[in-house]
Amino acid sequence: MTRCVVVGSGAREHALAWSLAKSADVVVTPGNAGIAAHGITCVATPAIDLEADLFVIGPEVPLVDGLADQLRLQGKSVVGPGAAGAILERSKAYMKEFLVAAGVPTAHYGTFDEEEAALAFLESMTAPYVIKTDGLAAGKGVLVTSDSEEARRDVREKLSGATFSGAGRTVVIEEALVGTECSLHVLCDGTNVVPLVPAQDFKRIGEDDRGANTGGMGAYAPMTSMSDEQVKEIMDRIIAPTLEELRRRDLEFRGVLYAGLMLTDAGPKLLEYNVRFGDPETEALVPLYGSALYDVLLRCAEGRLEGATLVSTGAAVTVVLAAEGYPQRPRKGDVITGLGDDGQLAQPDEHVVVFHAATLRNAEGDFLTRGGRVLAVTGLGSTISEARERAYAGARQINFRGCQRRGDIAMLAAEVAG
Repeated sequence: MTRCVVVGSGAREHALAWSLAKSADVVVTPGNAGIAAHGITCVATPAIDLEADLFVIGPEVPLVDGLADQLRLQGKSVVGPGAAGAILERSKAYMKEFLVAAGVPTAHYGTFDEEEAALAFLESMTAPYVIKTDGLAAGKGVLVTSDSEEARRDVREKLSGATFSGAGRTVVIEEALVGTECSLHVLCDGTNVVPLVPAQDFKRIGEDDRGANTGGMGAYAPMTSMSDEQVKEIMDRIIAPTLEELRRRDLEFRGVLYAGLMLTDAGPKLLEYNVRFGDPETEALVPLYGSALYDVLLRCAEGRLEGATLVSTGAAVTVVLAAEGYPQRPRKGDVITGLGDDGQLAQPDEHVVVFHAATLRNAEGDFLTRGGRVLAVTGLGSTISEARERAYAGARQINFRGCQRRGDIAMLAAEVAG
């Protein structure tokens, strides 16, 4: 059997490892307690000291730090761009300049590192206001508000380094686009592309998209409200010119282009690019592809995507269980109930998978919380409605002190689909 190394320690990596294990011997570095309990090997050994036929890098930080470059220098096959390509996620200011150069439709914006100019630009905008920190902020560096005073305060705090340190000393201020948000993950081998089905995630901590931004409180796939024609338009108007601009800048990109999109009345516009699998979208996407994921990711890493296809089956809904105090000051160390020794539901359901984002085990074998987003509970079904019912039935079996979960993940999609 071929061997695959997955780099990372969250629910996204758990989902990738779980899916890839259908076709390969999988090792996760460093992994977490829940991944190990699920029968997947986790090691502390750094990826550069491991041998495998395929390396899949989950988080953005090691990509920005050049791990893919180091592995490729060793002759390894890697899903993930080098540091030069990862700048599309590392710097929102660079990304916006890139989009303009490529002719990709995006929001009107300004980039600033001085308070006076930033506040003057803000005054020229109409509410709601969108302020983004330039650097990496774990999905929490964006403020969307209709309160002008809150917007000004956020600009000052980011530029001063009070909120995100060096990551926030440059800000991007842009117009708020109106429409429906969508996540489209596209595998790219430098020349050829293969899109996955569209997904939708839920960023705010509270129902009806209220409260603070988070890394994501849930997701579902496929996004059944999107037509094949809309996906083709995104590929033609956004992905194709992006690839052309990457080539123009002599940036080879082998990995995942995760396009965060707004479907507006004027057509799709790009909110931002990430350069890896999204979280929690991955937990809803990979179950739809059965055992096919390993082969297409290997072809992606080796530059052989031409002619490749991916066919999805069914639907998936993921509900995130977060710790008390998340996203500001999450509690840690609380005992989790409702899980069996394998980290899955104590009352097993073949249609529900529990992916561990931030758990550990104590000496007695209990699972404990160790971070903000603790678990991602994914329900599978033939329809969004069926998958949603199963996801929430599974989520209700699990509890820990102060557990937070939204009750409206995929609710509208399930209602519209009937």
